[in-house]
Amino acid sequence: MSTALTAQTKWWGGGKSPVNVEYGKLMMWYFLISDSFTFGAFLITYGAVRFSANAWPDPNEVFNTFPFAPEGINAPLVFVSIMTFILILSSVTMVLAVQAGHHNDKKGVVRNLILTIIGGFAFLGCQAWEWTHLFHEGAWWGSNPFLNSDGTAGTVNFTNFFFTITGFHGFHVFTGVIINIIMLIMTLNNVFEKRGHYLMIEKAGLYWHFVDLVWVFVFTCFYLI
Repeated sequence: MSTALTAQTKWWGGGKSPVNVEYGKLMMWYFLISDSFTFGAFLITYGAVRFSANAWPDPNEVFNTFPFAPEGINAPLVFVSIMTFILILSSVTMVLAVQAGHHNDKKGVVRNLILTIIGGFAFLGCQAWEWTHLFHEGAWWGSNPFLNSDGTAGTVNFTNFFFTITGFHGFHVFTGVIINIIMLIMTLNNVFEKRGHYLMIEKAGLYWHFVDLVWVFVFTCFYLI
């Protein structure tokens, strides 16, 4: 009887799941899997509508400028490529923050969390500029000023999906930035040093990497295809 209780305490009371994974991390994985279904549903629906249409706006014509660009310049996908590079770079700094946490390196965690937060805000700033630019061109939910690649009038399906999916992803990036700010404050207040581990940083890292991975699919669907 005591042996059974000891085993139960080891698995459950010790914060471990039956699959030998810390509960908080396991719950994060559950959340990310469920969230991936939501993004998957959005993107699959977009793909079905996109490829059932006779024609679709050319992304090289829609996304062909960037801030402070000279009048009339045509630079397809340059700006969104910069956005993608920023987000990928922030994923690298998040990895470094997690590694620093594994070594109980508070300074390394702080430094790399700050860089990750800056990267997140930079990405959101870029997205805000892109949305503002498109809005001034007449694009919004229910409004599509862009012609299809064959010269026919485009439908609002393009803009509706674009603003919904990129907005949903942007909300996730914003949420990730807030989480990282909370992690930074907790680190500065020595919360993790008192606990003796930086496991929360690893959980935040899982979320941030998920957001980066989703952007790869969003980027492919809207800007490349």
